[in-house]
Amino acid sequence: MCLLFRGGMTVISTMSRYDFNAQRLFVEADLVQGARITCSAEQANYLRNVLRLGPGDAILLFNGRDGEWRAEVAETGKRTTTLSISALARPQEGGPDIDYLFAPLKRARLDYMVQKAAEMGVARLRPVLTRRTVAERVNVERMRANAVEAAEQCGILRVPEVQEPERLERVLAGWDPARRLVFCDEGSEEPDPIAALSRIPPGPVALLIGPEGGFDEAERELMACKPFVTRISLGPRILRADTAAVAALALVNAVLGDWR
Repeated sequence: MCLLFRGGMTVISTMSRYDFNAQRLFVEADLVQGARITCSAEQANYLRNVLRLGPGDAILLFNGRDGEWRAEVAETGKRTTTLSISALARPQEGGPDIDYLFAPLKRARLDYMVQKAAEMGVARLRPVLTRRTVAERVNVERMRANAVEAAEQCGILRVPEVQEPERLERVLAGWDPARRLVFCDEGSEEPDPIAALSRIPPGPVALLIGPEGGFDEAERELMACKPFVTRISLGPRILRADTAAVAALALVNAVLGDWR
């Protein structure tokens, strides 16, 4: 926040801690002052032909570990671009310890859901295969690319880990009971999801959203008998899986995450 004086009046101006006008790029390399990074051919093409950056132009870099760094284009070639790192712009930020478990969706809706989950600050994306899962083939690299893109566009410094898909039964069999699992169940008898979430003690948490056709009865019974599971309802209307993801993550962040 800053104070501006105009015509004898004091005007309060709220300033964003992010520079949304700056171009951002995710890189795998370690980021330290004075380092030079050689971009991949795909990144070089993006910088040169999409962002139209040339030698001396500025860009922000992040890798999900070392914070956000100011850099500039040092050299460009037909298939490569070299970036020179100058100074730390923002230290690395953490986030809520939330695992997001979901039944994979068809391509476009899965892309959307992954992007929204990354924006909402989840730590891990964990696809689970249920009895009614429609899309059983999961492109993990595409999911990671969507999470990175969301982070680049929204000023996020932490990129969620993307895990390989597993069968739901196997996930539950190997579950760490120290991490509470919030199960979004349209059959929950708890009418108030905020009250249900408020009874969960502080600590690591996970959220589970089912497939488009919902969980079958055997899966619901299996989860209902697990002591680490908390069932919540998302209201009187049936939501699509990608819509339910955003609604449920908002509730979990507000009650158990870093929106408090």
